[in-house]
Amino acid sequence: MTSESYPDALRDLALGDDRFVVLTAENRAAIRGLPQVLGERFVDVGIAEQTLVGAASGLALRGRIPVAHGLASFLTMRAFEFIRTDVGVGDLPVKLVGSIAGVLSEANGPTHQALEDVALMRMIPNMGVFCPADEEDLLLGLESVLHAPQPFYIRLNTFPATYAHDRQFSIGRAELVLDGSDVAILTYGTLFGEALRAARLLESDGLSVWLTNLRTLKPIDERAVLEAAAAGRLVVTVEDHFTQGGLYSAVAEILLARRQPSRVLPVSFHERWFAPALYEQVIENEGLTGAHLADRIRHAFFNPED
Repeated sequence: MTSESYPDALRDLALGDDRFVVLTAENRAAIRGLPQVLGERFVDVGIAEQTLVGAASGLALRGRIPVAHGLASFLTMRAFEFIRTDVGVGDLPVKLVGSIAGVLSEANGPTHQALEDVALMRMIPNMGVFCPADEEDLLLGLESVLHAPQPFYIRLNTFPATYAHDRQFSIGRAELVLDGSDVAILTYGTLFGEALRAARLLESDGLSVWLTNLRTLKPIDERAVLEAAAAGRLVVTVEDHFTQGGLYSAVAEILLARRQPSRVLPVSFHERWFAPALYEQVIENEGLTGAHLADRIRHAFFNPED
């Protein structure tokens, strides 16, 4: 895909295939220019996420490919039963796009902080979960995900790229960014850039770092997880999500099923939300900057008994 932005890519896909219908629950920030281009194939249901999912399901039953946008917290939680029953039970190709997920919620309090969205979507049979590292990663995977026959949840991320990603995107296949043997970092989405900065800082200290961008949390690349666990003496999961149900849980499930013992350090939100602030301040306050991550990983690596 050669489009330079998410709305451009979505526009181009929709203009090339009249099965696409773009919907929103009054969440137009990322798709503001599409109504005048798509006409009747752009639908705003207002602040009504259950109606959004129900309408998307009906359109999917009629052979359409609905791409439904909403604030991640309300899309995945307020409409969860509709997603589970209308989309999941029917295994319909509805694509759900959640904005301001995780720490991207910034100045909003707990009601608007989607820190459990990945866990909720992972629980629904056949539901895919795509968490791109930045806008370039999003564009690389968008066509495959939108054309996938199964339902998909997308954590919208339009951050500028901090790394030249592998352009060979496949659903369920992770991207190996660094190949090292001391510390293995597994991450996805918004915090990829900080994890990469942490890896570079650790390398400057003489540590050999393995870094994987999971891309899709479901289906997750089990081989990539097992290879990372075999490569590093310490495995670190980095995510802006609750500890339960996200990447840490997925990694633990894989390691337990394959009986592969590993030291795993979860960097996530454990039993708490975060104090509202702008993004840069949030990651500073929560110890999620590259420098903070490097300090935490360095301490865990050299102090295994702590």
